[in-house]
Amino acid sequence: MTGFIAGLLGLRRGPWEMLASALIAIGVVMLMQPFSLWLYSYSFIVTLVGTVMFIVVSHFRE
Repeated sequence: MTGFIAGLLGLRRGPWEMLASALIAIGVVMLMQPFSLWLYSYSFIVTLVGTVMFIVVSHFRE
């Protein structure tokens, strides 16, 4: 776990891409769930933030 946090603080590509991918996955799950209108309402924003984040962090150093 400390390697993951050190990678985030060191602006390494791997941990940030993992975090961005998790945001995209969470956004898709929020989009497909039938229980909460609030989750559905914010699913597009969460997916969009994850996608933009993934594009940005793909330019970080390895």
